[in-house]
Amino acid sequence: MFVKYLMTFVFIALVYNNAYGEVRCGIFEGEAIINRNDIISAKAEAIARAKWNAIEELAGVEVKAQSVVQNMVLVDDAVSKEIRGVVESYKILGEERKGDIYQVKINACVEMKKAEKALSSLALNNSVSVFIPVKKPKLLSEREFITKGKKHYEMETKEEFEETNILTEKLIDELTNQGFTVIDLAPTEIIEARRIEEAIKSGNYLSLKSMIYKLLTNVLIIGKMDYSISTKKGQDAGYGISMPFNNVTVRLQYRIISRDANSGKIIVLASGTDESKGLAPNIEDATEKAMNSIADKVIPTIIDKLREFIKNSARRVNLKVENVSSIKENFQVKEELQNTAWVMEVKEKGLGEFIVTYSENPIYLANSLIQKGFELVKYSSDTIIFNYFFEKN
Repeated sequence: MFVKYLMTFVFIALVYNNAYGEVRCGIFEGEAIINRNDIISAKAEAIARAKWNAIEELAGVEVKAQSVVQNMVLVDDAVSKEIRGVVESYKILGEERKGDIYQVKINACVEMKKAEKALSSLALNNSVSVFIPVKKPKLLSEREFITKGKKHYEMETKEEFEETNILTEKLIDELTNQGFTVIDLAPTEIIEARRIEEAIKSGNYLSLKSMIYKLLTNVLIIGKMDYSISTKKGQDAGYGISMPFNNVTVRLQYRIISRDANSGKIIVLASGTDESKGLAPNIEDATEKAMNSIADKVIPTIIDKLREFIKNSARRVNLKVENVSSIKENFQVKEELQNTAWVMEVKEKGLGEFIVTYSENPIYLANSLIQKGFELVKYSSDTIIFNYFFEKN
């Protein structure tokens, strides 16, 4: 029986280089529940927890694997090949039993390039990171006055960057409604608007590559919005008429970026530009109207591109439930599979055997089914074996 394990960590980081790449070291703690008084197994799992803490903390991930995968033992099984080379060395500094918990403290050294590869293997296709800052005018002061019988209008503005804005709020809300897991990068402080602007101008996204594994995501939506004031309130329109409104044009440029699963290279899934205008007596209101309009135009396009990416990322997984003994039970299992998030298709091969088309890493399919009451017997990336506890009538 797989169980959930508690995790804690502390670390003191050291950095050095070996013949293969950068290596970082630190002191970490791990905990495991002692099941059936099996100290040996609990110690092994506590060490594994400490190693995972080392990988995540030294690599600087913002999203921990524990937050997206409930069963951390399953994570170890899924990326065991990568982990063997990630933790270059470790030494147990201390260990003790506290009630039904076994604790260890280790000094672990992690090779950073291999850590990135191991973490990337857990990246979610349905997790989307969003960062589209906007440059907009902020009204400082305004006044109307009459000179020689003619009305005049003056305003003082300054430019400001707004990282959380109407477009990102609407986009995040729609993505969430569509079932995506969304990470708003604005509050994370791991990226600057200037870096986004430079990346879009140059087409060089290497500086953003580390965000892929730091956030356990496979998709970044990045962009920038700028504005120009086409006509100002009070501006002479000819024939003695003054413009009653400010006319602001907002321009958006965005990219949807992902990582090629085989090569690890950054790829652009989609890109686009658009613009909208807004009219209002107040310069800030005119800008908001233009941003609202541009959001309504581009969000459906972005959602369609992401849906296409998810569809193209789908994998076929052989899934077997060993204790299925009747057609009724087979139908019950199939129904559970079909009602699992991101399962696109379920085909029956035989009694208790199915081919599941799944748009995510299979580890998340296994994790979802464990939460539904399936008992994991064996896991690999192409075949998962379960038992299922059927309700007795």
